[in-house]
Amino acid sequence: MKIKAIYPGTFDPLTNGHIDIVQRAARMFDQVIVGVASNPSKQPLFSLEDRVALAKQEFVDIKNVAVIGFSGLLAQFAHEQNAQVLLRGVRAVADFEYEFQLASMNRQLNPALDSLFMTPSEKNTFISSTLVKEVCRHGGDVSSFVPSHVEIALKARLLQAKN
Repeated sequence: MKIKAIYPGTFDPLTNGHIDIVQRAARMFDQVIVGVASNPSKQPLFSLEDRVALAKQEFVDIKNVAVIGFSGLLAQFAHEQNAQVLLRGVRAVADFEYEFQLASMNRQLNPALDSLFMTPSEKNTFISSTLVKEVCRHGGDVSSFVPSHVEIALKARLLQAKN
């Protein structure tokens, strides 16, 4: 049986913590789908199309990783993709409490979907997309938190938002 996992998120922007989890998951599962969520309630800085393009650019060389944008319920998206595993990154206890609730809800909506929690490597545990945007917005160096193509896009988007 081939095991397909989905790693969902807004990825606004994609960080080194996200990349770490995808790379490790790609060694564990037959296929990993990076599910880029539309999530308009978070008011993302990047459009869904831009977030998908940035993620595709990062994972182009990992053959068993696909990047797909989606809207709507994650449990439904997982069902449509025939995924058996839902990957979630957790950095701290606060993340776990929220993720535990989501896992329980997703199990109710899609009983065939098991959640697996992964922690990022120690050097990435403090990185969040929100913090990266805030540091960049105030002129800080984010080059050690995101890939260079994401840093360039982030600076351009924030400059565009100022004007």
